[in-house]
Amino acid sequence: QVRLVESGGGQVQAGGSLRLSCAGSGYTYSAYCMGWIRQAPGKERERVASISTGGASFYYLDSVRGRFTISRDNAKNTTYLQMNNLQPEDTAMYYCAARRLVCSLSAAPGSWNYWGQGTQVTVPS
Repeated sequence: QVRLVESGGGQVQAGGSLRLSCAGSGYTYSAYCMGWIRQAPGKERERVASISTGGASFYYLDSVRGRFTISRDNAKNTTYLQMNNLQPEDTAMYYCAARRLVCSLSAAPGSWNYWGQGTQVTVPS
């Protein structure tokens, strides 16, 4: 059974930091691109960051580039999202997602093979 389990969300003041983790199991973790997708109330999902199977290629949403860092540890089947200088506009449910071999350009549910249950990040204004 495939599982993606996120952790590390919470509430933090503007300018603060959080580190999200996503532990994968039940599939060949190293063969999958891993991504973080977020959705705020009333807004569409957006792909925040993604990392290739080997960890050599990255994508960042323009608004988070320079503040967020995605990484993966294939030995631990875990993906991380280090989020620094968080702002109120970063408030959203953050989902971990996996896609076989090639990262998707889309944040749409059908564009990724597996999804986690999400972890809430809240940055009060």
